[in-house]
Amino acid sequence: MVVRPAETVATTSRRSILGPLWLQVLIGILLGIGVGVFFPHSAAALKPLGDGFVKLIRMTLAPIIFGTVVVGIAKMGDLKEVGRVGAKALLYFEVVSTISLLLGLLAVDLLQPGKGMNINAATLDSIAISSHTTSAQHLGFVAFVLNIIPASAGEAFVSGNILQIILFGILFGLALSQFRDRARPLVEMLDLFLHAMFGVVKFIMYLAPIGAFGAMAYTIGQYGVASLIPLLRFTAEVWAVSAIFVAVVLGGIAHFSGFSLLQLLRYIREEILITIGTSSSEAVLAPLILKLEQLGCAEPVVGMVMPAGYAFNADGTAIYLGMGAIFIAQATNTHLSLRDQIVILLVLMLTSKGSAGVAGAGFVTLAATLASMHQIPVAGLVLLLGVERLTNVARAVVNIIGSCVATIVVAKWEDAFDGERAGLVLGNGQRSS
Repeated sequence: MVVRPAETVATTSRRSILGPLWLQVLIGILLGIGVGVFFPHSAAALKPLGDGFVKLIRMTLAPIIFGTVVVGIAKMGDLKEVGRVGAKALLYFEVVSTISLLLGLLAVDLLQPGKGMNINAATLDSIAISSHTTSAQHLGFVAFVLNIIPASAGEAFVSGNILQIILFGILFGLALSQFRDRARPLVEMLDLFLHAMFGVVKFIMYLAPIGAFGAMAYTIGQYGVASLIPLLRFTAEVWAVSAIFVAVVLGGIAHFSGFSLLQLLRYIREEILITIGTSSSEAVLAPLILKLEQLGCAEPVVGMVMPAGYAFNADGTAIYLGMGAIFIAQATNTHLSLRDQIVILLVLMLTSKGSAGVAGAGFVTLAATLASMHQIPVAGLVLLLGVERLTNVARAVVNIIGSCVATIVVAKWEDAFDGERAGLVLGNGQRSS
């Protein structure tokens, strides 16, 4: 097992006189909420702070994902090992994301947040969601499969399409594994390149509190608190179901796998707060890869499972998709039989895997699902626009926690997890932060 040097993983929390990074981010979020409430017009103008931070992070994603996938595959023993790890990861992703879909559908059926709204779908303004429905037209199954294949290797990196980058990285890594001895210098150079890219990410993370402040201020200033009251119940229920999923499902998986979910959450608290502040799971991919390697997961397993998890293990998005679809049906008085809901579940099992690399992925995927069903009015998506960012926070947080748990579980299945190291790291949160 190869683990990156601890100094590479160190964050600003050790050196900053302002305190640990997670505390800085939390202060930034609270200040953003305050500015959004008391100075809404000025707060709305702070959006570039959050957007700029996320863009800086996204700038590093393509080379980091490519490098981690290639190095991970090239350092594995043989092609059988690559296939075994990939198969285990995909099986885990499908089972857990299906559980999250079922939980979301069950919760929205029991709670019925849309009941009594009596919205006439014909009166809804579909222009507001036209950009999302246009994107959704390109998310059919055949189009999704073909979209995984880039027109050129360069296009995958320019567009930042995660699935395309993963595909090219897998093929490149498999090619290098055919002549492992001769390819070793190139693999070592790529590994050194990854160290440099993670160093870039470390510098960018200094700006995380500012990014969280700007993003949160914009959200509150733009939409306001009072204007969201009619939909706050739905938003609160999405958050509640997400919390139950993390505590019960992921907590249960962690318990049976032999590690503490609470300790893991404490270990990645900075990344969780950054995700809450920016509403972007992409913003913390690189730091999480480093932390999981430092925790004791073998570098090859992290290099394969973590990027794939961002594409195929969106548990939080799955919860939102199930709840959002049924909520719109309830709000527009669209009757759905048990058979209809089973069909929705089956469709969501496919469409929820096709959103990687698409801006506003969850919302676009929901639009694609409704458009393919021809039962629930697509125009009903307008109802969710006002709380899109608030629900996006919940699903982004669940997504990153789910990907971390998945990586540890697969590493344990492969006997590629250093339990002794993990005990030391998780038992001393200050050292591991």
